[in-house]
Amino acid sequence: MNGWQMLVVAVVIGLLVVLALSVKVLREYERGVAFRLGRLREPLQPGMRLILPGLDKLVRVDLRVVTLTIPPQEVITKDNVPARVNAVVLFKVTDPVRSVMAVENHAVATSQIAQTTLRSVVGRADLDTLLAHRADLNEDLAQTIDAQTEPWGVQVQVVEIKDVEIPEAMQRAMAREAEAERERRAKIINARGELQAADELRQAAETLSRSPASLQLRYLQTLLELGADQNSTVVFPLPMDIVSAFMDRLPPTPHVTDTTKGTAGAELPDAASNGRSPS
Repeated sequence: MNGWQMLVVAVVIGLLVVLALSVKVLREYERGVAFRLGRLREPLQPGMRLILPGLDKLVRVDLRVVTLTIPPQEVITKDNVPARVNAVVLFKVTDPVRSVMAVENHAVATSQIAQTTLRSVVGRADLDTLLAHRADLNEDLAQTIDAQTEPWGVQVQVVEIKDVEIPEAMQRAMAREAEAERERRAKIINARGELQAADELRQAAETLSRSPASLQLRYLQTLLELGADQNSTVVFPLPMDIVSAFMDRLPPTPHVTDTTKGTAGAELPDAASNGRSPS
């Protein structure tokens, strides 16, 4: 093999190497931002694309949703309660060109914006809102972060507060408050039950009073229930209307005679009426 043949083989091998380095394959969820000699080219779509080594520079941009975890942040709530709050942010790139041209690293920038916004939003809310109305805070966080990342071609879809850590003393105070609230509700429910029971008893009494036969049946049923148990003493309650019927048939009670007087209402005759003088 002479020198010309070796040169041709070397050139062919060099061209193959350059061609292998120039061919780039973009996946369906990727877009390419290419620069040729520092000048921005049109965004590259998915598929096989030719990038000239030394002349072009390719930046791959992932369009899938990215999960970003915000580390725990020390915050002070509106009612001066210290807390540690962490969250998760879901975002995606909507404009590949702006995500490369407008910010150096859109993922790091989004993370920093999310951290500062989390401290700011939580600091404007009190502890009860942070614990009970977390959905409103999540929506507020998502809107605030998205408004700041939109110029970068980044869309924030979801922001969720994961954990809220509060001091142990505050946890005990909240437990006592919750217990007192449950006791209050229990007392209210018990009072309402007694009121309803009293009203039902009043209605039952009115119904039985209008039907003496029903009252007698109720009386017999009560005696049956008393006799069902093995009791040595049985109490027979008698209604007042039955007792009064027997009391009306009894003879009247005779008047009591006094020792110094005669029968009731008649005085004893004195000595002058007998014609005798007193001794």
